Amino acid sequence: MPSTTTARRTAKSRPKAPKISQPAHQRFVDRLTRLRAGMAKAGLPAALITSPKDVGYLTGFLGGDSYLLLTATGAVILSDSRYDEELEPCRPFCDVVIRKKLMSDALADLLTAHRIKRLGIQPEHATLATRSAIASKASGVELVEAPGIVARLRILKDEHEIKAIKKAIAIQEEALEATLKFIAARLRKGPSSEMEVAAKLEFEMKIRGSSAPGFETIVGAKANGSLPHYRPHDVKFSRNHPVLIDWGAIYNGYHGDMTRVFCWGKFPAKVREIYSIVLEAHEQSAAALAPGKSVRAVDEVARGIIRRAGYEQQFGHGLGHGMGLDGHEGPSLSHLAEDRPLEPGMVVTIEPGIYLPGIGGVRIEDDFLITEKGAVNLCTLPKDLDYATR
Repeated sequence: MPSTTTARRTAKSRPKAPKISQPAHQRFVDRLTRLRAGMAKAGLPAALITSPKDVGYLTGFLGGDSYLLLTATGAVILSDSRYDEELEPCRPFCDVVIRKKLMSDALADLLTAHRIKRLGIQPEHATLATRSAIASKASGVELVEAPGIVARLRILKDEHEIKAIKKAIAIQEEALEATLKFIAARLRKGPSSEMEVAAKLEFEMKIRGSSAPGFETIVGAKANGSLPHYRPHDVKFSRNHPVLIDWGAIYNGYHGDMTRVFCWGKFPAKVREIYSIVLEAHEQSAAALAPGKSVRAVDEVARGIIRRAGYEQQFGHGLGHGMGLDGHEGPSLSHLAEDRPLEPGMVVTIEPGIYLPGIGGVRIEDDFLITEKGAVNLCTLPKDLDYATR
């Protein structure tokens, strides 16, 4: 028998058992399992997922032009030869059918092969042509509308999604800082245009790993900042005039979304005034974010500040929106939205604004993760007037 000392030494030197990690596709298996539970609750033996983003959420495949058929016991991706190799990571947990026919004919064959008589469809995404094709080519299949069947799952982000959103935000923040240096250098030589700056910002995001801009980058110089969804034109920057920039990156399919306003030189007095009001509305409403808090109540925090300052009519849109695989998804933080409580795992924007035609606009936007105790700002760029003044 070894001595006690030897036994202790042996125990310490014994190699540790390797950690058993989950397969990379386990999160998709879990999502499919959660969807099946929702289907069972709705009395649906099968569901056809036609939204490309929802197919991506459930399987990791974001190539598009493919449907996902989910039953109580299996999952089938119906696609075509362009994506045969790209679908390889899905094969461990999904059957992959590479169609040799039109989508409508291949879908009818698939429904018949699986003996499906009652099928849940996504009314937000299934076109009339898809419905008609099922009705005419897969006779006897009852179509049941299942609105929000996947959206309800997507509204709460898991750790993989949050990591991707954080990376998208980091990319867009670095890209903006590079673009601000570019603008300053150009102003010393000659004015930049809105289109030139938008192109530069999108380039800087792309080279840092963004697959595409999350939306058409908004660069509104001078009075154009009063248009909330302005599209850049050949309008030149000039000193002592504001510029509103709303931009977002996409990383692994997930979005970031931010807005800042800058001025090279001195802010016009009226824009400086509304900047302070919007900043207060942003900070106070962000501080109100917490699980259980009503989305309308959070909107009212910002809206009340802007109302009391006399600019209620100049803040027409909602305070914010959810964000993930889509740049705009649930929940909506708005006075017009269906009221609901915030929940841990939601990622939402806070973006109050005041828009003055002929003068300009101010919107300040960051992205927040709702946690068990409150909320965390996933963005790091400053928002104060000193930062905005160049």
